[in-house]
Amino acid sequence: MTTPPFLQPGDKVAIVSPARSITFEEVYPAMRILQRWGLEVVLGTHVFSKSDQFAGTDDQRVHDFQHALDDDSIRAILCSRGGYGTVRIIDKIDFRRYMAKPKWIIGYSDITVLHAHIHRHFAVETLHAVMPVNMKEDAATESLESMRNVLFGSRISYTLPLAPLNRPGEGEGMLVGGNLSVLYSLMGSTSMPDTAGKILFLEDVDEYLYHIDRMMTAMKRSGKLDKLRGLIVGGMDRMNDNQVPFGRSAYEIISEALAGQSFPVCFGFPAGHGAKNLALIMGRMVRFKVGQKVELVFM
Repeated sequence: MTTPPFLQPGDKVAIVSPARSITFEEVYPAMRILQRWGLEVVLGTHVFSKSDQFAGTDDQRVHDFQHALDDDSIRAILCSRGGYGTVRIIDKIDFRRYMAKPKWIIGYSDITVLHAHIHRHFAVETLHAVMPVNMKEDAATESLESMRNVLFGSRISYTLPLAPLNRPGEGEGMLVGGNLSVLYSLMGSTSMPDTAGKILFLEDVDEYLYHIDRMMTAMKRSGKLDKLRGLIVGGMDRMNDNQVPFGRSAYEIISEALAGQSFPVCFGFPAGHGAKNLALIMGRMVRFKVGQKVELVFM
């Protein structure tokens, strides 16, 4: 895998909106934070455009992302927010210039489309981390600092306490994954990454419990869980249930889908849609150990 060049003070970073619409007021705090880091912020032409739920039309969103990819002076691309819409434009993006001069692409949730597609086709590391919509002055400092550390070239590792349903073991592999619903939507497409021999990360938000079960059953039946070296389950936030309860939590559903597997598993990793969203380098080799504590070391 290729690691994009790390940032230095004075570098330009772009903010674009490949999915749901966003306002200037929502992005402005992030601009201030990035400027304090010594970075010059460049806004996409259509970053604040609106077309129903989307941040402009598909063509407008492609235009901004393509321009940020092709502009050699821009060293990183921050996706302003998730929602939905990236999958509608992924096949219209030309990555040839990006392959010649990779740069950091940053986001989570719907931006899982980009993490997965780039991992599958281009073997360049990307960054699953907070987005401008989350970058507030009072946001979890550890989340922002973890993203800053990666972008400016510091090594990262995490140690977490024991959690219920964890499965002990050790594994090494390349980190892949992201939002479970988005990965489910990519199954059968050329954007779905191969999970064999890898450490898979999953998170989700605002889903019905039966849908978590449906998606995990599909992952199991398609063989995506069979040859993992490990599974990291992040936040499963704001889950919904029906009038007749499903009877199991999201974590219990995922644990049930892993019956017969022997790789290490941790639950409740602080990444995803929760208050704390630690940066994860997608495509990086990691060492993953689950015992009396959880250790994740980026190699």
